[in-house]
Amino acid sequence: MRHVTFVDNNDVTLLESGTAYFPALVAALDAARYDVLFETYIFAEDPTGVEVRDALVRAARRGVKVRVLVDWIGTEHRPAQRLGTVLMEAGVQYRVFNPWCRRGIARSHRKIVVVDRELAFVGGININDDWQCDHADKHRLPAPRWDFTVQVRGPLVTEIHDEAQGQWLRAGRLKLRQRIELFKEMRKEPAQSCEFPAKAAFVVRDNLRNRGTIQRAYLQALGRAKDSVLLATPYFAPGRKFRKALAHAARRGVRVTLLIGVGEFVIQDMVAHSFYPKLLADGIKVVEYRKTQLHAKVAVVDDDWATVGSSNCDGLSLFLNQEANVVVLDERFAATMREHIERGIADGVPVRPEDYAGIGWIRRASYGLAYMVYKLVMRIFAIGYA
Repeated sequence: MRHVTFVDNNDVTLLESGTAYFPALVAALDAARYDVLFETYIFAEDPTGVEVRDALVRAARRGVKVRVLVDWIGTEHRPAQRLGTVLMEAGVQYRVFNPWCRRGIARSHRKIVVVDRELAFVGGININDDWQCDHADKHRLPAPRWDFTVQVRGPLVTEIHDEAQGQWLRAGRLKLRQRIELFKEMRKEPAQSCEFPAKAAFVVRDNLRNRGTIQRAYLQALGRAKDSVLLATPYFAPGRKFRKALAHAARRGVRVTLLIGVGEFVIQDMVAHSFYPKLLADGIKVVEYRKTQLHAKVAVVDDDWATVGSSNCDGLSLFLNQEANVVVLDERFAATMREHIERGIADGVPVRPEDYAGIGWIRRASYGLAYMVYKLVMRIFAIGYA
């Protein structure tokens, strides 16, 4: 397992939801001069998807080398085929990650864009309409989906580029000569330092060298926490080690607050509910976000540690899927991230111990059963979940 390695002199800007991200993304694609590496889990066939797709097409047609990788399950088979047809006609190099689950059930859940090795975007935002639910009947949400991405300039962009380049290699079959050319591209000079010298790290989770790297980053931060932990996640179902780290922090006086999304998947909500009594007994504050679909995977620890990325705090993200986060050690960035999470908490509904005091045995048993089934499935498919 790799250690979390921080790089100095990066400019890291927080972008909230698609209203901030998509204009910045399209502008970056339209300004691209040399190459674009583009990864996403969902690439929807809606006006947002068309806008981004057309920006990729424009870049390719003016001679920019554009490589796009989408996930087969996230984007879905037919839409992925139609997207590929349009992109490849314009000269975009296009691949679908793990079609028909030929390489197992792991998914590429990452959302990464690198432009000219100078600018990168990493976060949780898919290429889809903020107002449209991204599953089931795709109904209109009561408010825009709540999510985040970071825009990065500086030396860290080189690491992000190299990882995205490696993912492109792993996702397809290339001849030896093509692989050599790609590795030559990875050896170009790194980006220069920027105006705001934030220290940051790029952490990924895969099933090779980085199986536990994202969880390790969280555990290290929780172990050092002295004052507060704010964590927002759509789905809460981490393994025992993660839950113990949260409990230990709360017991030594750290103010721990979990903001958890609810209302998407009944079984997922039941699994999360199975943890509530223990979390509350340990002194952890639990808040359910009900304003709209919570898709953010973000956290702040004390005054200088923050993370933004694609990794949920559940078994799929921490032990099975391929994920990517940016961790930032910077007081300015952490303060901004804290303000956003605190606004989310204000929009949520606190869970009180008395809310569970009167729950009947049938509901309690159903929560416990949901967790047991979830744990069994994770142990079968995800190495390390306990």
